[in-house]
Amino acid sequence: MRVLELYSGIGGMHYALQESSIKGNVVAAVDINTVANDVYKHNFPNVLLINRNIQSISVEEINALDIDTILMSPPCQPYTRIGLQKDISDNRSISLFHVLELISQIKTLKYILLENVKGFENSEMRNVVLKCLNESGFHYKELIISPCQFGIPNTRYRYYLLAKRKNLKFCFDHLASHFNLPENTLKLLPKSKHALLVEESSTCDSEIIKKSYNLENILENVEESEYLIPKKLLQKRASLLDIRTSQSNGSCCFTKAYAHYVEGTGSVYCPYSEEVITQKFSEANKYSEQSPEISEILGGLRLRYFTPREVCRLMCFPENFTFPEHITRKQKYRLLGNSINIYVVSKLIFLLCTESKST
Repeated sequence: MRVLELYSGIGGMHYALQESSIKGNVVAAVDINTVANDVYKHNFPNVLLINRNIQSISVEEINALDIDTILMSPPCQPYTRIGLQKDISDNRSISLFHVLELISQIKTLKYILLENVKGFENSEMRNVVLKCLNESGFHYKELIISPCQFGIPNTRYRYYLLAKRKNLKFCFDHLASHFNLPENTLKLLPKSKHALLVEESSTCDSEIIKKSYNLENILENVEESEYLIPKKLLQKRASLLDIRTSQSNGSCCFTKAYAHYVEGTGSVYCPYSEEVITQKFSEANKYSEQSPEISEILGGLRLRYFTPREVCRLMCFPENFTFPEHITRKQKYRLLGNSINIYVVSKLIFLLCTESKST
């Protein structure tokens, strides 16, 4: 495979390709975000990294790269359920329109993988994408998948589109139910370290695809004072926190606003048990909302944010992935919130490029 990585960000698709076991080479990556490009270049110094608007890329430039695969994760803001949902009228959709115009002109193109936020499946843009693929000689599968379905303790539902030329066969049949990956298809996938972690506490295959390993497997030793939830926030917003322990086998989706906003941006960590957490909150609830005792009581739980490295692990980035020294913590969270789950996409690349059913 000769891959063009569009909206390349911090290199999630590149890492997914590496983990997929499919032989391939990223010949070029394109993104306009200079901070993300710094991280990409730091980890993949030998890849041609194009720092430009995608709509400025011409078909002649792409054809010169002799690619056969496009991996892309276009901006999700036009389609996210908590946004304005301006869809195709959002200016951030312009670049995807341009990519669709290019697809019919790239004669060497065989495979396409597109990732986006859950909600894209109901968008007008999705209909535009499918129309383009049909007219350009591709057939496709659509999926909505979360890492927790693969034993990874993180909920991050995303829409995925797998497309290939109509002369190339998919290795799995039509979906048993809308947007769901058939359960028997999971058996086609090579085993991973994530499945092995789950197997330690599972007794049969059906459990393996329904359980996730505990968060203790992703924790690092850190100076917790750097990541503690401020007492002022505990005073006013503690009830909105999604609190997890080392024995939790799940966590909420981490977004680019993690550690900046509280509600719906990701889970926080407590070094104590669920029983202790319940006890402390019961004690705090005896006081009025303005009482300073609340922050003192809840402060005893030592609640902290998950570190960027821990979030990386939940998103299945390899341990050799690093940020340049000048990238701030806030930037790290933002970049990770905009990225993909490496493991999930790696398995989808495997399914996309596997031509026949395993026996």
